[in-house]
Amino acid sequence: MSLAAEVLDAARARGITIATAESCTGGLIIGALTEVPGSSDVVDRGFVTYSNAAKQQMLAVRAQTLQAHGAVSEETAAEMASGALSASDATLTVSVTGIAGPGGSEHKPEGRVCFGLANAFGVTTETVEFGAIGRSNVRAATVEHALRLLLIALRR
Repeated sequence: MSLAAEVLDAARARGITIATAESCTGGLIIGALTEVPGSSDVVDRGFVTYSNAAKQQMLAVRAQTLQAHGAVSEETAAEMASGALSASDATLTVSVTGIAGPGGSEHKPEGRVCFGLANAFGVTTETVEFGAIGRSNVRAATVEHALRLLLIALRR
């Protein structure tokens, strides 16, 4: 069984619906979930908010947060996850924002991805350094990690 199918089964068992808020993955997480037949009873929607303007318009990420911390930050990931929860019918959301590469800087290196999870009980965040493993590998690793975070949250 795929990781996405495990997430869907766990959500289905608990009556939870899911939405995603994605930047660096460009919709790959929601794509992985909706690849599974029957996912429509669990998946509500996906927000692809690649630009800062989209993050602000669709997810209510505050301009002050983006100015103070940047798009690739746990603060932005938290607001993305919260915004997805508010702007959807989902009861659990995951957000990702990062630097897939190539590029990055000394302060924010290639392969850094910030994750957020939100539900009625609050928001949690974490940052993972995947390293300079190439754009498609960072994106694939981000999808897998996001699905694992969802699965952990659903099994609590």
